[in-house]
Amino acid sequence: MKVREAVIYNGEKFSVPQCIQRIDHKSTHGWQLRYGGTKLYSDGTYGDAARALAVATKELSKRMTKLPAPSRLKPAPSANKSNSLPVGISGPIVRERSPNRRDCSFSVLLPRFGAPAQRRSVYIAAESTYTIERYQEALDKAVALRQEAEEAYRRDATKAKRKEGRALMAG
Repeated sequence: MKVREAVIYNGEKFSVPQCIQRIDHKSTHGWQLRYGGTKLYSDGTYGDAARALAVATKELSKRMTKLPAPSRLKPAPSANKSNSLPVGISGPIVRERSPNRRDCSFSVLLPRFGAPAQRRSVYIAAESTYTIERYQEALDKAVALRQEAEEAYRRDATKAKRKEGRALMAG
């Protein structure tokens, strides 16, 4: 798991895991856990900053092993999107294959955890065979491809976070 060095108001240095932030305000000093909700672990409640961080880290590892990983995938299309297609699907894209032959397809962005996203093309029809039914069939196929990729992304992200949580618990 990624960690960073944090120096608090009194000069103490700590190695802090990702998802834990330091809060030092006029009357509030503590560590805020930001994973599956937020919770403040106050220095005053736990005696000092080191114990508060230890409790916050333990809770973080518990949450990571039980909760699904937070998803960075967009839940809805952008407000600026000019068509009503779902997130990750563009088109129809018309291509000219030869001087007298054009066809169209959808472009589908397939997210992959820990790797660059892939683009897939879902063929709709040639200009002469284009129908609303073929458009709808291709759109259904594109949506199914995107959903499968999103499910795999979430599953792989959760698997990785749970592994990090177990490592954090052990170490």
